[in-house]
Amino acid sequence: MPPEHPDAEAVAEAVFTALADPTRRSVLAELAARGPATATDLAGRLPISRQAIAKHLRLLAEAGLVRAEAGERRRVRYRLQTGPVTVAQGFLAALARDWDGRLERLRDHLDRTQDSIGHRRSDP
Repeated sequence: MPPEHPDAEAVAEAVFTALADPTRRSVLAELAARGPATATDLAGRLPISRQAIAKHLRLLAEAGLVRAEAGERRRVRYRLQTGPVTVAQGFLAALARDWDGRLERLRDHLDRTQDSIGHRRSDP
């Protein structure tokens, strides 16, 4: 896990928890596609109320996935943050490497077993 994130597991957990909700994934996808937006902007693009969007944005901000920044006329705009996603990707990559090694060993074992069985059947 990257040294700049001493508590990478906690960051990954917050990201996975936030991404578990389809509405929050939609909000993030919208910010990724169109850039920073206010809760009102997002409510106009998604089939959800502004109040619900604001609640989801607050949870996304707590997970570090979005950052609130001052906009014009006291409006708050939300910008996507990729750092926590990178930490979560690192967490998943480590799990994948671990599983890839295990699956490779299982495949080798099964190949050896199959070869052994095949040789026994062909012997007179």
